[in-house]
Amino acid sequence: MTPTEIIFMLAGTCTVMFFGVKLLGLVMMLAPKLCYPLPVSFFTSLGKWAVVTGGSDGIGRAYAQELSKHGMNVIIISRNQEKLDRAARNIELSTGTQVKVITADFTKDDMYGHIMKSLEDLDIGILVNNVGILPSHVPCRLLETADLEKKIYDVINCNVKAMVKMCRIVLPGMQERGRGVILNVSSGIAKIPCPMYTLYAASKVFVERFSKGLQAEYKSKGIIIQWLHSGFQHQ
Repeated sequence: MTPTEIIFMLAGTCTVMFFGVKLLGLVMMLAPKLCYPLPVSFFTSLGKWAVVTGGSDGIGRAYAQELSKHGMNVIIISRNQEKLDRAARNIELSTGTQVKVITADFTKDDMYGHIMKSLEDLDIGILVNNVGILPSHVPCRLLETADLEKKIYDVINCNVKAMVKMCRIVLPGMQERGRGVILNVSSGIAKIPCPMYTLYAASKVFVERFSKGLQAEYKSKGIIIQWLHSGFQHQ
């Protein structure tokens, strides 16, 4: 075998191995339950309770339902009492776990004391920061947003401040117990500049950067902090 043939053979082998690893990674990503199985007791080992903001419908409700299926009691927080009560009844009937509700409008500033008191002394293992709003469902330039001053205030309060404040409330207990998971729901729209949804997209970029920094700070404490780039959802 000539040196040229050897070089081509090695190059071909490396190419096959490279794409083989890529293919394996893709398979593992598409079948996480098969490739990364969790112990049955994983969720309940983190704590007795999970807290989900924006948990009355959509992605938040789906998380609350799934965590309940894994044996966790759930606290769902949102601003609509009727939706909260309906979601709580359905989850309790289908899973047999306990569901508490907290009514709170995250566009406001005056309800965190109430939330903190309601969560006091609970063994919270998981926090899902899902709540979020769009300034306008119809794409538009920033200055064309109806009631812009209020929308700026509401989006920052709901999409940014709420996540930070909920981490502030729940994280000390997780740190003390040396365990816990925080999942912050961002959006795929945060991955690229998004004209016509500029304010919303920027708020979701904050979610990702905040989550990455917080994970670096608290990973050594036994706390997992992740962020999710979700697709479109109506809230």
